[in-house]
Amino acid sequence: MTLVAPTVADYEASADLATLLVRTAQDDTLSLPAEQLRLSCKCAHCTRARFDGRFPDAFPGIAITEIGDLGYGLNISFSDGHNRGIYPKPYLLSLAGR
Repeated sequence: MTLVAPTVADYEASADLATLLVRTAQDDTLSLPAEQLRLSCKCAHCTRARFDGRFPDAFPGIAITEIGDLGYGLNISFSDGHNRGIYPKPYLLSLAGR
């Protein structure tokens, strides 16, 4: 199976699928590592896993496999099969330090 870097408007995965690239209105490009995104997921499943102490401390080698633009945020799928997280656009910018 060959993975192809998904693209969505001002968001796309890097060629190696390890980073989400975000183009801002100021023509800056922000980089968010896939591992940081996976660790920052706030879906109910991940929130519960954190609460129960079952959430991993790292996701080495995790890749972005799909990006869905929902308008107000992105639904990002990862190589570990996780696809439940929705990342509102302001949250993505905060993760990038903006």
